[in-house]
Amino acid sequence: MRILLLFITTLVSFASFSQKREVSFFIEKALLNTALLDDLNNQSSSLSIDSLLYKANLKPQLNANLFANYAPVINNYGYDTAISNGQNVSGLVSFSQKIFGKSQKNNQLGAITLLKDKIDINKKITKNDIAKAIRLQYIVAFSDNNQFLNLQKQFGLLNSELEILKKFTQKSIYKQTDYLLFLSTVKQQELILLQMKYQFENDLGILNYLSGTNEKSTIVLIQPEIELKQIINSQHSIYNQQFEIDSLSIENQKHNIANNYKPSLLLLADAGYNSTLTGQYYKNIGNSVGFNLSIPIYDGNQRKLQITKNKLALETNSAYKKQFERQFKQQQEQLVLKLSQNEMINEQLQTQLKINKTLLDAFNKLLVTGNAIIPDFVIALGNSLSITNAIAQNNTERLLLINELNYWNTNEK
Repeated sequence: MRILLLFITTLVSFASFSQKREVSFFIEKALLNTALLDDLNNQSSSLSIDSLLYKANLKPQLNANLFANYAPVINNYGYDTAISNGQNVSGLVSFSQKIFGKSQKNNQLGAITLLKDKIDINKKITKNDIAKAIRLQYIVAFSDNNQFLNLQKQFGLLNSELEILKKFTQKSIYKQTDYLLFLSTVKQQELILLQMKYQFENDLGILNYLSGTNEKSTIVLIQPEIELKQIINSQHSIYNQQFEIDSLSIENQKHNIANNYKPSLLLLADAGYNSTLTGQYYKNIGNSVGFNLSIPIYDGNQRKLQITKNKLALETNSAYKKQFERQFKQQQEQLVLKLSQNEMINEQLQTQLKINKTLLDAFNKLLVTGNAIIPDFVIALGNSLSITNAIAQNNTERLLLINELNYWNTNEK
């Protein structure tokens, strides 16, 4: 008993010098340490580069080409000079320019922009998911630690009462069985205290794992300030934005199908030296211009099939959006109801706690006068511990409900 009391006293004195940590500390660490956000950031940067690459591809393309070829004919053996020309030398600078309509350019750039927007929304959702998970685990760890501290205080009071009972038992005011019954209750409380300490250490370990930190059980977790956000409808939720982006992407693909069946034109030109090195080879400097026009005529009905697939994708996205809106509202209503029920339960528990406190105060007065009925006192103590534990669990449930409701009510743009 003395060893445990010394252990608790050491914990309390050591905690006064411990570092204090807020939930924001662990959220920042988690956001910093997750590889998924790095991946999404790199994907977003890569798409920005894709946009620049596409714009660069629209600009005139210049290439320098040097070609030399010699096909000897020895003793009438060799390539036919009508084909090989015997020898051939060319040094050309070629020019090509794709001709696109403005709608085609905007459509391709719009597709890249929409992909980037979708990744940016995924980043917001990922951050919200991480923050929710960290808050949840922080609430659990804080509640365990808070309950441990409350049990510590109760344990100290129980030991004081045990000492009083021990003295009165030695004077034969109370029976030995009364003392042993009370001692058994104190020992049980000692075990619960130790279990709660280990529970906090384990939950803190999970919090460290999720956030990528290595905080020790000697830290002090600050009361999480988690205020209930304003209730919003599904249209303003960040989770609804992904359906909007998908809808725009499908519409963009529809325009892309139409653009693929428009005529395409490629302008060509080159200038330089091109000669077989026969005759007046020094005069073989020149240039050429041309174009390549492609006009789609028939593709085996592929266009119609692609349009049908596009419509199906749009219908699928619409169906998922309607399902999300329905479940979003149901989830909100259920969480609000649970929060209301939690508050009503808390009122009942507080009333019970007041009644039980009055009863314990009366037993404490009877204890010092030697008139307490110890078995009844032990029952009252057990009820007090049960009520205190129920209040702690109810407070934890309240914070978890607010955390869950705030998760759905995130409307970051």
